[in-house]
Amino acid sequence: MTESSKDLGIATALLTRFTTQRLPKALALKDKVDQGGKLDEWDIAFLREVFADAEQIMPMVDRHPEYQALCAQAVSLYHTITERALANEQTPG
Repeated sequence: MTESSKDLGIATALLTRFTTQRLPKALALKDKVDQGGKLDEWDIAFLREVFADAEQIMPMVDRHPEYQALCAQAVSLYHTITERALANEQTPG
């Protein structure tokens, strides 16, 4: 198996997981924090898993610029969630 075909298989699996699992959960978290909610232990565990996976796939993303825009948008979404969640934690009440 060539590096390119291996990358394609990995990318396909990651994109499927992103669209069916991670994006819906991220959007639900965004709604939660946008409404002033705080992240619970399960939400934080989810984000830790996402960030750990992102570190692992960065070499592949670097090799394939066609995935960089999507990855940048996903990172921006997760950044927005964590930034808002932190603000919610610092808000009394």
